[in-house]
Amino acid sequence: MTTPGTGPDPDHYWRRPDPTSQRPTNPPQPPEGRAGPARRPGDGADGYAGPPPTTPPPVGWRPPVHVQPPPPRRLPPQDAADLDAAEQRAQRVTQGVGVAVAVVLVLLVCLLCSRLVR
Repeated sequence: MTTPGTGPDPDHYWRRPDPTSQRPTNPPQPPEGRAGPARRPGDGADGYAGPPPTTPPPVGWRPPVHVQPPPPRRLPPQDAADLDAAEQRAQRVTQGVGVAVAVVLVLLVCLLCSRLVR
């Protein structure tokens, strides 16, 4: 782990070059046997010409599919009346728990207020 303040600024590599600094008139040449990026008018100062052009894939480039999945199974029929009754029971339980919690909270508030009044 490095400590801050030792060595050069860690963000120096990512900063843009100073536009007032003197730039070399001849860009560096790539090693022999390798072609460098093509420079076109309007390129940025770094010579990046943008992403290469894309070509659509050839027709039929996907591999053939031989295995077909089985058709989906049928779901069992639903009993709407039974579902409604279960939902009503669940709603009653939820409301009962809510009422019980509210009663306990009201009793606690009353108890705390009576202690403050004394």
